[in-house]
Amino acid sequence: MRISNRFTRFFLFLLISGALSYTYLFLPAIYQNLDDKLRDFLFIARGVQSTNDSIIIVDIDEKSLNEIGQWPWERNIVSKMLQNLSNAGAGIIGLDIVFSEEDKTSPHRFAQRYQIGKKLPNYDLELAQAVQDTPTILGYVFNFNQNYNADKPITPSIPAIFIEKNLPEMNYLLEPIGILSNIESIQSNSYSSGFINNVPDASGSIRSVPLVMRYEDTIYPSLAFEMFRIANNAQKVIIDYSPTGISTIYAGDIKIPTDRNGRMYLNHRGPAKTFHYISASDIVNNNFDYKTIEGKFVLVGTSAYGLMDLRSNPFDNIVPGIEIHATLIDNLVNHDMLLRPDWIELFELGMIVFLSAVVILGFSLLPPISFFLGSLTLFGAVGYLNYYLLFEHHIIVNILFMILTLFFSIVSVLSMNYFLENRQKEQVKKKFAQKVSPQVMEDLLKKEGFDALQIREVEVTVFFSDIRSFTTISEQLGSPQKLVEFLNYYMTEMADSIVSREGTIDKFIGDAIMAYWNAPNHVVNHADMAVKAALEQIAKRAYLNSIIEPKYGFELDYGIGINTGIVTVGDIGSKGRSDYTVIGDAVNLASRVEGLCKYYGVRLIISEFTKEKLKESYVIRELDWVRVKGKLEPVKIFEVISQNELNDSVADELKQYNDALGLFQNGEYLEAYEKFVELEQLNMHKLYILYQQRCRYLIDNGIDHFDGVFDFDFK
Repeated sequence: MRISNRFTRFFLFLLISGALSYTYLFLPAIYQNLDDKLRDFLFIARGVQSTNDSIIIVDIDEKSLNEIGQWPWERNIVSKMLQNLSNAGAGIIGLDIVFSEEDKTSPHRFAQRYQIGKKLPNYDLELAQAVQDTPTILGYVFNFNQNYNADKPITPSIPAIFIEKNLPEMNYLLEPIGILSNIESIQSNSYSSGFINNVPDASGSIRSVPLVMRYEDTIYPSLAFEMFRIANNAQKVIIDYSPTGISTIYAGDIKIPTDRNGRMYLNHRGPAKTFHYISASDIVNNNFDYKTIEGKFVLVGTSAYGLMDLRSNPFDNIVPGIEIHATLIDNLVNHDMLLRPDWIELFELGMIVFLSAVVILGFSLLPPISFFLGSLTLFGAVGYLNYYLLFEHHIIVNILFMILTLFFSIVSVLSMNYFLENRQKEQVKKKFAQKVSPQVMEDLLKKEGFDALQIREVEVTVFFSDIRSFTTISEQLGSPQKLVEFLNYYMTEMADSIVSREGTIDKFIGDAIMAYWNAPNHVVNHADMAVKAALEQIAKRAYLNSIIEPKYGFELDYGIGINTGIVTVGDIGSKGRSDYTVIGDAVNLASRVEGLCKYYGVRLIISEFTKEKLKESYVIRELDWVRVKGKLEPVKIFEVISQNELNDSVADELKQYNDALGLFQNGEYLEAYEKFVELEQLNMHKLYILYQQRCRYLIDNGIDHFDGVFDFDFK
């Protein structure tokens, strides 16, 4: 059955599109990480791209550490490296390194320490001179947790003008609180510098990098952005704001789209070592081809594992941090950085509405095969659309919500179709359930055939209940209509307690009810479920009488007997006239136990076999050790009083009863008699009178070897 009702389909459309649109607009933190990971698959599907040959990475790699020594190197070695790069004609050199402390290996420090009169080289000054003489851009680190330079603030100067257009009251730029910069002698000799922070997203991957940050009311560029600005001779940087944040950053005439916080989305080229690498030791030893350096962007950094400058991108979990700067420059040079235009949110909301409408309002009317093929086609189309926009137009679109829209729309259509088809089945089942119990019917449907009807042995807990003085009630009511009306009301209340506790009602026998647990379906702790159903029925008595007594003129009372044991269960009866039921000695004992409720003046009796199976805690007292009619072996029977703790007076009475019963069972009949008399004075309970009579009989007849078993010759 398909969803043909227009209102139902339109309601589903509004529900799915509305809920997803709300989540998209107001709960972005929930989905952003997953959306980024889905986009990573598109990068992997696209594959590795070649990088711009104008970018070279000088790598302080394992080879360099083995040949030159552990890091940090003496500053004169770094100076030599910069001079060699400059001599080779490097266009601009960027250092992904911070010289935040003086060189402790510099010879002039030894001269000062040991008061050597001879003037020895100062490696820090040599590096400062090399920075001044070469096209070197220094790096520094902004910190968002602690100001490392609080006692010696050294802020770099930037030879550019930063202009903020349409500046809103709210600040959208990242604002660090501290800076870890180079020592003053080196920093003051640099033409310019840029921060080298790479801010990973929640998953730890680098997908975007900030081009600028605001520190102490001054705007500072990143190392890669500053290198690009200088290479393009852009004297002005314009930060253009929209109502939702930063929209564009201009380096001269070059337009760079960013997110609202001034971060540029990276168009990653591939895994680690995608760019052209040259070992730093080869540069220091002047063992390289000058043509590979001439006129190039040269980034100096490290890929050595011990120096821990490692990041991750969609292609690789271990990428040298210097490669992130190289990727940014590569994107700026090729002008193929990724972007999210101002209109993209409207487009994404429109796709949520469009896709949900296609599936719910359109595809829901198709046959199952067409619906399945159409859904697959839509998934493929969504994947291709995102791929096309990302790599042909460099536009980032939220792929997650398109997939979620399709998924929830398809699931809602399938669920509604299932519901409608199931409703038809329920109508048939309803008619069938009038002939057998719903539990039997469900078991038959689940097992797809007649296996459930096979005769088998299983442990069940059997329940019998009976109305006290039913003959008198029938006579008092007089009218058959009133009697049926009363029974229907009573049986409904009793049946609800059984069914709600997973019991199976076997049959109604006049005023009696027979039920059982653990067949046809398995019921965990079936003895407890039966006892709790019985206690619930007893607890309903006051409520039932508040309705029955004013209406019918009598008070209702009933007794319940429960036994647990192995029975034969299955479809039993004559050919063509059978019923799913249970038979066996355990069933008979449950019936006999129920019949003893009136004799002992209690409402709920369980056998010792049920008591052994109980897992939960109850207030129980032993009633007797009896041999019921039709059984040779005696059985102990117990009254279940409640599942709750008793008040002090009732608890004290129960303790006195247990003491008296113990005396009786030990043959101390006179002492037991006196105890039961005291109990009768406390509470006129039929049970106490019964035991008084037994004690009196045993005492009067001089019986002192009674085995404690009482024989019943009636049902």
